[in-house]
Amino acid sequence: MTKKELTAIMSKAAGITKADAGRVLQAFLDTVTESLAQGERVTINGFGTFRPVSRAAKKACNPRTGEGIIIPARTVARFKPAKKLAETLIK
Repeated sequence: MTKKELTAIMSKAAGITKADAGRVLQAFLDTVTESLAQGERVTINGFGTFRPVSRAAKKACNPRTGEGIIIPARTVARFKPAKKLAETLIK
């Protein structure tokens, strides 16, 4: 599903215009992104939790050349589904 398709479904379900649904979706995405960037967890009951996780720097090997490289440390977003969502997917 694309962002455009999600916006259309949201507008129909909420009885609002696609433009309004698009602004709501973008505000949600911006808020989650900003919270994660600040190191905060974002929990949506019944759906799951997004949290920032730090990855340490590590050594790796370039598969083409075999040359050793260092992958720098970074922070990534991790998602853990809520029990309700996980049970829905395990049918």
